[in-house]
Amino acid sequence: MTEDLLVEPQALRAEVRHKYRQVAEAPGGSYHFHTGRSLAARLGYERSAVDDLPDSAVESFAGVGNPFSLRSLDPGERVVDVGSGAGLDSFVARAQVGPAGQVIGVDMTAEMLEKSRRIAGSLDVENVEFREGLAEALPVEDGWADVVISNGVINLCPDKRAVLSEIQRVLRPGGLLQFADIANGRPVPEEALRNIDLWTG
Repeated sequence: MTEDLLVEPQALRAEVRHKYRQVAEAPGGSYHFHTGRSLAARLGYERSAVDDLPDSAVESFAGVGNPFSLRSLDPGERVVDVGSGAGLDSFVARAQVGPAGQVIGVDMTAEMLEKSRRIAGSLDVENVEFREGLAEALPVEDGWADVVISNGVINLCPDKRAVLSEIQRVLRPGGLLQFADIANGRPVPEEALRNIDLWTG
């Protein structure tokens, strides 16, 4: 384990994968967080951006905020979605950037990737793709993105410095980060930080 990390990265990733495998395969299950269309509405997603998407693209959505509330994406922009899950934010981004833009969703959970790729195939869209990878090692070339979006993912990453460094690497100079995440705002006891069960709920 890296010396300054309080949890074992592989162990935490295994727990996160387990949790989100469940959300991909059983989106109607009982979780400690909300999911799906009702969550998207609660977080202020425009109905027009969500209503036309198939249920499979929305049912496993488990974000914590709305990165598009900060700014709508511009036509033609290139976007990286860090922790794209089943793809809701990537599909919303695809619609905003239009056919001249491009979206790359990155996720580490095989079941989420399979689901997002299947949905992209069913929608017959060409300007969004989903790649397997970690937030700490994004499979995207240097300076490719105009915008990086992320929704409820960075808090689940063991090495947040590495995540932010990767985001900076893939952004072009002057590019934008639009993300929603969980912030406590108060010190967390070290024993709690070392408890992986508390990271994933």
